[in-house]
Amino acid sequence: MERPIRRALISVFHKEGLAPIVDRLHAHGVEILSTGGTQRAIEALGAKVTPVESVTQTAEMLGGRVKTLHPMVFGGILARRDFEPDDVDVADHGIGPIDLVIVDLYPFEETLASGAEDGEIIEKIDIGGIALIRAAAKNFRDVVCIPSRGQYGDLVQALGQGMSTDLDFRRNMAGAAFGVSSGYDAAIGRWVREGGSPEVLSVLETASTPLRYGENPHQPGAFYGDLEGLFTQHNGKALSYNNLLDVDAAVQLMDEFKDGAPTVAILKHNNACGLATRPSLSQAYSDALAGDPISAFGGVVMANRTMDLETAEALHTLFCEVVIAPKFDPEALALLSKKKNRILLEQRHWPHAEKLVRSALGGYLVQQPDGQIEGAEGFNCVTKVAPTPEQTEDLAFALKLAKHTRSNTIVLSKAGQLLASGTGQTSRVDALNQAIDKAGRMGFSLDGAVMASDAFFPFPDCVEIAHKAGIAAVVQPGGSIKDGESVAYCDAHGVAMVTTGVRHFRH
Repeated sequence: MERPIRRALISVFHKEGLAPIVDRLHAHGVEILSTGGTQRAIEALGAKVTPVESVTQTAEMLGGRVKTLHPMVFGGILARRDFEPDDVDVADHGIGPIDLVIVDLYPFEETLASGAEDGEIIEKIDIGGIALIRAAAKNFRDVVCIPSRGQYGDLVQALGQGMSTDLDFRRNMAGAAFGVSSGYDAAIGRWVREGGSPEVLSVLETASTPLRYGENPHQPGAFYGDLEGLFTQHNGKALSYNNLLDVDAAVQLMDEFKDGAPTVAILKHNNACGLATRPSLSQAYSDALAGDPISAFGGVVMANRTMDLETAEALHTLFCEVVIAPKFDPEALALLSKKKNRILLEQRHWPHAEKLVRSALGGYLVQQPDGQIEGAEGFNCVTKVAPTPEQTEDLAFALKLAKHTRSNTIVLSKAGQLLASGTGQTSRVDALNQAIDKAGRMGFSLDGAVMASDAFFPFPDCVEIAHKAGIAAVVQPGGSIKDGESVAYCDAHGVAMVTTGVRHFRH
């Protein structure tokens, strides 16, 4: 069902990108209604504008808080075409139909993020714009609603060379409009509640990226969020569902190392199979790969420094799905791009979620992210022997890895290198044995290495097994009723142990 556009109302905060639309409307003789800064911007483009005030016969008031909230405007938007009662009402009141509504809301979230005072934030809560969006979207059978600057290009494409829209397009835009409206209100609601326990959980994201499939080929999948805002993709195929899970795990892990010495992490199935911190990035990559070159096949590689040519030359021999770095030297980028399916991501910033949400039992579990990590200042030595400065540094290194590894986990490390980890085991003893076995298979000696556990030891068996394998120092949260037995074993065998009082489960 085609509907012609003869009259349009434009009220936008961001004026950039309007020119192609305004030129098209002006060329086809469409009457443009507007007010304030939008009116001035449109007139500057050479188009004639009918001021909203001349339609409502009411000047804007309350410092601009009330501009378009008037029956002469909303009657024109909400009137149903070819519906006799509405035809009678608009004729009786002299209301002209409005066929196109273009809105770009006040930037509430941007203002909030800027650290502005409450008064300024409140003035960026759009009232008229939201009302216009909802009215136009409700009447999508007759009116097309463009709810943000993100849809400007959609309108230009839909119009083609004419000045009418079909029902499918109007309905799609209405769906986008209610998405914009819901997300906007949810952001305002979160701020008004000032971070308290949410009465309403909003999981709405209006920006979506379709994926080839989900975790498995028979599962449809999509990503909701702003990928382009996080990364610049220089090469490779589209990111898959599983790629995104690994990329997320890599980014969260590397966030712990982003301000330190050159560090490279290699991840597979959301867990690190290699990580090393070294004086140079190429050394870090070489020692990270040594942690498990078998698991690294098809994994995700992430660096906390610019990807240089020397590192790229070593990495180029590895089949990996994704490489992430803050920047790529031109020569490194050219080399790594020779494998057309290898995904190269330049990271723009570090995402930090306000809350973590996951589905469960047909509902949602919500928690704050685990933003805490304990270093030397948070270690409490509970044994007669204290860890050396080098061991303390290794314990902090291992604990960062344990925090980002699936529970139950044990992490073994030495001299800034992941030697092995036990991941996702139902028993802490199994996790430890898995790590010890893997370290041996990878050719590492555990003499003088350290061990980190994501949770306490319910029995002294773990420290006994670790000591017999060569472990010299241990970090764990503590809190077991049998902590004393683990400490006693360490004291009897010269093993250093520190506790943190903080558990880092990751399920």
